[in-house]
Amino acid sequence: MLTEKRFEEILKLLDEKKSITVTEIKEMLNTSESTIRRDLTALDRAGKLVKVFGGAVAVDAAFTAAEPSVAQKVGVNKEEKQTIARYAASLLVPDDFIYLDAGTTTGYMIDYVTERSVTFVTNAVSHAQRLAALDFRVLLIGGELKGTTEAVVGNQAILSLQNFHFTKGFFGTNGVSRKAGYTTPDCNEALVKKTALEQSGKRYILADAAKFGNISSVTFAPFESAEVLTDREPPESFAGCRNVLSIK
Repeated sequence: MLTEKRFEEILKLLDEKKSITVTEIKEMLNTSESTIRRDLTALDRAGKLVKVFGGAVAVDAAFTAAEPSVAQKVGVNKEEKQTIARYAASLLVPDDFIYLDAGTTTGYMIDYVTERSVTFVTNAVSHAQRLAALDFRVLLIGGELKGTTEAVVGNQAILSLQNFHFTKGFFGTNGVSRKAGYTTPDCNEALVKKTALEQSGKRYILADAAKFGNISSVTFAPFESAEVLTDREPPESFAGCRNVLSIK
């Protein structure tokens, strides 16, 4: 297939999906991986797409590898996050064994928890402190403390989580994409999220509407693996997704 034709097919697929992988393109065009990577590089330089690890995203798709600090995020979309957090807290039932992920929206959940017999496990130091001050039973995962998100990460955290079986898990995310799934900028934090989500019976992603369509560096779970709690109707590209629940 001529180079120009490959470019045309790649851009057509990207227009439909907004994000594509090298494997998908390879299967579609029946050509080598090295050729596909060269094509993506050329299209990226021409401003036709944004090349990312393992594939590409559309120019108009929001891709970011940056990780804002907790202080930077805490006031962003605060009312929307509180709406989601209030609903999430209402899902707790007596004797639940809950994983509470690090993050601002998950942190707001603490303000609305009324069920006193719940046990929390978290990798967020600030969450653990607040829960303990409110006299909840809380277990803090051990490991390396990441400064920007105030989350505990690393091998020790992962090994600890593998021994738990949560009734429900509540997770934050930097991006929600039907193709890329739930993403976060940091590999270590992604591994902790992935492990905790796999150990959870019911999985909830707490994501305000601004997160939809965003793609960050690392996928920690596929889109279908959890229920998304959001504050309003998602974009049209998410219409018909049964695992997306709009609170309003």
